[in-house]
Amino acid sequence: MATLSVKSGQRYTLRDWHTSHELLVTNAERQRFASHQIRQEGRALRNETNNQTKWDEHDNCTNLNERIECVNRWKETLDKYLTDIDTEINALTQMKEQAERALQAKNLPLDVAIENITLQESRRAIDVVKDPAEDELYKEVEVIDSTKKALQQKVSEAFEQLCLLQEARQQLNFDHRAKMEALDIDRTCVSLNTNSPSISYKVNPTRVPIGSLSPEQWDQYSQYNRDRAEAEMKVASELRETTALTVAQTDNELEAQRVATEFALRKHIHDLERALNELKWQEKNTLEEIAEMRGDIRRLKEDLRNKVWNLKLAHTRLETRTYRPNMEFCHDQAQQGLTDEVHQLEGTIATLKQKLLQSQDALDALNKHLYRNQVDIKIKSNSLFLDNKCIDGRCKLTVPAEKFVPEVDTFNRTTNRTLSALKSRQLELA
Repeated sequence: MATLSVKSGQRYTLRDWHTSHELLVTNAERQRFASHQIRQEGRALRNETNNQTKWDEHDNCTNLNERIECVNRWKETLDKYLTDIDTEINALTQMKEQAERALQAKNLPLDVAIENITLQESRRAIDVVKDPAEDELYKEVEVIDSTKKALQQKVSEAFEQLCLLQEARQQLNFDHRAKMEALDIDRTCVSLNTNSPSISYKVNPTRVPIGSLSPEQWDQYSQYNRDRAEAEMKVASELRETTALTVAQTDNELEAQRVATEFALRKHIHDLERALNELKWQEKNTLEEIAEMRGDIRRLKEDLRNKVWNLKLAHTRLETRTYRPNMEFCHDQAQQGLTDEVHQLEGTIATLKQKLLQSQDALDALNKHLYRNQVDIKIKSNSLFLDNKCIDGRCKLTVPAEKFVPEVDTFNRTTNRTLSALKSRQLELA
């Protein structure tokens, strides 16, 4: 007979079974509901985070693009100011070179004026006078000296302003390069996406680097560079105008003084020529008078010799008549006539001798005056030669240098030493 196999262990009641079943069903539904809730929340979170991420990325791309536009506007502004400051530097450099050429050009008038004064010092005797021509020459040296100082000051100011412009340009260029780099970096950032191979986690990417500036500070920095460049360019433009005005004024002053000096020299030459012609005319008349006087002295001597022979004749006649014999020795009319003749001849001879002495004295005076006249003619001829030489030397001031051929060698001298000597000479004359 078969036996039943009974499983050992605890036995559950039917109620327990139904309870366990209901519990499983209830838990399953609750877990499914919880899972459904989590799934719905996950989907909502995904949608929300995806939208937030997309909008954040979009906003940041927009911000980057706006930043790129802002930096690019400043870059274009800096480009313009760099071009403008380069133009101003070139213009000021050209004006500085023009002022330097004008300053260098003043050396020739100074050399000519000093050469003229040196030639004037070669005058002799009475012609060494402080005349208007000499005054104008000294004034010309002073004018040239003052114009050189004014031009040198403008050259120095232009050099200093060029240094300031270079500093401003360097600052602009530094700012420009920084903005170019910033544009490259921001454009690179805009071009990145989630598929870019170069993206990765970074260590503490949200840190604020040391030395970071606020947008206001960043903008103020570029504004300062722009404003400084504007200020320096404005000063440079005004300096160019004043330098050009100084160059023109110095040229006009020097030209006016050159005209005044040459007028004084030509006037002095005219006076010298008139005085020289007068002296030559006086010399001619004096020579004629000397020739006439010498002829008269020669005739006076001849007359004197003749009168001596006439006196000897009268003496001899009177002496011979003293030998008349006896009653013939009388004081007759012939005796009276011979006696009167002797007295007349003696008076005539004395008068002729006195007149001869006067004529010889007059001749000596004429010869002495002729000598003085001839000496003065030589002095004034020398002065006229020197003045004409001054005028010839001043042709270098109006004739182009390549067409001018100097007639004499230039003086070997030191300009500063000569200027010192001229100033000492002016003090002595004053």
